[in-house]
Amino acid sequence: MGLKIEIMGTALLAQPDCEIDHHSAERLRAQIDAAFEKSSCRHIILDFSKISFMDSSGIGMVIGRYKNAEKRGGRLYITGMNGDMGRLYNISGLAKIITRTDTVEDALEAITNRRD
Repeated sequence: MGLKIEIMGTALLAQPDCEIDHHSAERLRAQIDAAFEKSSCRHIILDFSKISFMDSSGIGMVIGRYKNAEKRGGRLYITGMNGDMGRLYNISGLAKIITRTDTVEDALEAITNRRD
């Protein structure tokens, strides 16, 4: 299981490259949270371009990162979802609370253009 984390301005970019299931969701959560806590970022971008599968444990991991960003006055953005992931995003209700963009660059642009 791999996870690349990068700070991009006021956003923490997390790029997992594994299936997100009950085996990996807790490790991803811990790594993303540790990096977010150490940073001064307000926003989190989850790049799912290398993800082909996510179960309910992954949905829980996403919602928790949404709440962490919200506590800092930020937002969670999900990018790079394939067709199956896009369907899960809509069916699970994540679409009602989390902004979806096609690319990391689109998410960064949305953050830049955001007016609080």
